[in-house]
Amino acid sequence: MLRIHVSGADLSKVRMATRPDALWETILSFHRLRDRRASTVFGKWRTESRARLNGEVHILAAVVPPRGYFPDFLTPSREGAEPFGLDAGIEALRDTPVDRLRHELGLLTAGRLRGGRPPCGRGLPTAGRSPDALLEALSAGRTEPLGRLIGALRSYHRAAVEPYWPHIRASIEADRAVRGRALLDGGTDGLLASLPPMIRWRSPVLEADYPVDRELHLNGRGLLLQPSFFCRGTPVVYRDPRLPPVLVYPVTHHGAPVFAEPGPWLGRLVGHTRSAVLQAIGNGCTTSELARRAGVSIASASQHASVLREAGLVLTLRRGTSVMHTLTPLGGSLLRGGAPFALP
Repeated sequence: MLRIHVSGADLSKVRMATRPDALWETILSFHRLRDRRASTVFGKWRTESRARLNGEVHILAAVVPPRGYFPDFLTPSREGAEPFGLDAGIEALRDTPVDRLRHELGLLTAGRLRGGRPPCGRGLPTAGRSPDALLEALSAGRTEPLGRLIGALRSYHRAAVEPYWPHIRASIEADRAVRGRALLDGGTDGLLASLPPMIRWRSPVLEADYPVDRELHLNGRGLLLQPSFFCRGTPVVYRDPRLPPVLVYPVTHHGAPVFAEPGPWLGRLVGHTRSAVLQAIGNGCTTSELARRAGVSIASASQHASVLREAGLVLTLRRGTSVMHTLTPLGGSLLRGGAPFALP
């Protein structure tokens, strides 16, 4: 169980990340790559990504075990700043002090000694030096092994994350729309209460399912809520309580392949009504709001949104008894290309 202690001063400093964080998505996707669960959701992505990978898997597996602790320095953050893009995150990682590298890699090594050495991942290509040799070289603060790790992160991101970034960003935007509505309706209490079911707001403590018992005291620093596409099952926080408090939590997936190509549903997107519905969704709305904006019944709005969702143009997230619809990158592109429109 994770227990985050939130004071009154912290409540005023709770904020939502404005975009996905490139290194959090990179590291957490590496967990998903070696995880056989959720094959319906991530199976297509795993197959495509594995075909593009090479020796970077071996290097990353040395510092990111399939489960348990991975070093905090792999996902840097800044107090009160926006999530990192890949280049800025890499530069922050490169600037990690040697003492911190040595300490966090020591924690990683100790955890492996307690739990036994995990495999690199069945079905994944491996190459290069042993994990122990790489960890020892990194701990010494030498430039070459850190450069190898950074090169592996870039190469892995290019193969497994970058091709899917528009979809990842759209999923984060959909989650932000749901959390933003909760904030407007119920303030920070409503925002914290709206988080996924594995996280529970019991003022003044935010509880979450977690593999170990942790107590995190914010002490007036506030909390950054970072939705993540590749986070699964339980949220993630830094092990070092002195780092800027960040709660990385999973966005909602609905059991469908997350990167499926638009299928024969496109043929059903004929006519001006669905064009109006797509435009009405705009920056996000509930089904009842969509019905009012488009001038249709709630049942009709729900049906149209369902077809648009199947076609890959709309994302839908449920919050309590209502749902929130937002546009995917493809849906937004169609609107920017001119309206009204109809597809053959």
